[in-house]
Amino acid sequence: MEPLICEFCQHNTAARRVTKNHWLNGRLYIVENVEAQVCPECHERYYHATTLDAIDAFLSQEHPVQATLQVEVVRMQAKSKQAG
Repeated sequence: MEPLICEFCQHNTAARRVTKNHWLNGRLYIVENVEAQVCPECHERYYHATTLDAIDAFLSQEHPVQATLQVEVVRMQAKSKQAG
């Protein structure tokens, strides 16, 4: 994937291998060693559509699992307005 111009800060991106949180069929996966273009200034990540399709295909079949994690799902409470 060729370098891109970051849409947020207009810096040039660079090719990197990253760890990506990826949702598929209602399940969250942590996928390591994923090709991405990353902005060195704001750290925004860009993935080629073929990379995302390859992740979906990989996860849709039998695949090796390095670890299973338990995570908490929380919701932030809205701040209440104080009467003044």
